[in-house]
Amino acid sequence: MKNVLVYAEHRQGATRKVTFELATQARTLADSLGGKACAVVVGSGAGAIAQQLAPYPLDAIYCNEDSQVDAFLLDPVVDYLEAAASLVGASLILIPNTLSGRDIAGRLMVKLRAGIVADVVDFEIAGESVVCVSPKLGGAITTRCALRPGEFGIATVRPNAFQAAASGGTAKIEQLPTARRSYAAAIDNDVEEGTGELALEEAPVVVAGGRGLGGPEPFETLLKPLARALGGAVGASRAAADAGWVPYSLQIGQTGKTVTPNLYIAVGISGAIQHKVGMRSSGAIVAINKDGAAPIGEFSDLLVVGDAFRIVPELTNLIEKAKGNAT
Repeated sequence: MKNVLVYAEHRQGATRKVTFELATQARTLADSLGGKACAVVVGSGAGAIAQQLAPYPLDAIYCNEDSQVDAFLLDPVVDYLEAAASLVGASLILIPNTLSGRDIAGRLMVKLRAGIVADVVDFEIAGESVVCVSPKLGGAITTRCALRPGEFGIATVRPNAFQAAASGGTAKIEQLPTARRSYAAAIDNDVEEGTGELALEEAPVVVAGGRGLGGPEPFETLLKPLARALGGAVGASRAAADAGWVPYSLQIGQTGKTVTPNLYIAVGISGAIQHKVGMRSSGAIVAINKDGAAPIGEFSDLLVVGDAFRIVPELTNLIEKAKGNAT
């Protein structure tokens, strides 16, 4: 494998942040392997997404606005990725480790007879081998798994594992030939995912709670109003998720999600290393904790020592008043 091929995941023309992260990382990997870095974007809005990707350090972007991609389930995407892989040649294929990304990767693996590693958080190049680093067994161990020798290899990459950086790229935008195939599993209704709240991985501000909150209610009554006032999302530590206070989809850390918001507010979180792994790349880290000696204070930009049940509501009120005055 010499080239690197990125699947640009998007939803009706709105791309995920992870797409730009993979476009940036593709350049680093391709340079190490001595090949090219390319991307594939298909479906409605593919042309606009390709223009958004153009500033990133890619050699080529293959796109097609085929309506079948939106009308059917994942099979058209898999076929286009297979076609692009054949066009580019021996490649490491990077796919976001999302719900649909994992499904696409599994199907593509069969078509290309490729090796695959899931939930990758880092890469190492050892000679001509690509070694994928990923946590396993709930984060109990970290594995380094070399993709087997072959023409293609697939890695699903955890969102926020890498930094996105546009660098004045000069990628050529090329039309990917339209697939002429019939598909059976059509989409009758495109239903919005979740509750319409901002996705944790995409949020510019994250307000996270831990064991110190004492139960599930403060996540709704304390953290959510603050997150809403800041235009952010609510997250949690593993302790809070394990206790059943919040769903595991909100868990941040080595065994949960990795987030990189501009502002991370940790409320009642002690700051174990497993949690730090999932949020250490945040722009600014503010901790609110009654224990001034909590480990999280060692890597926070600001540690506020006190009762979160008094501090957080007051902070929320001040932010809402400031927003009201600004309007």
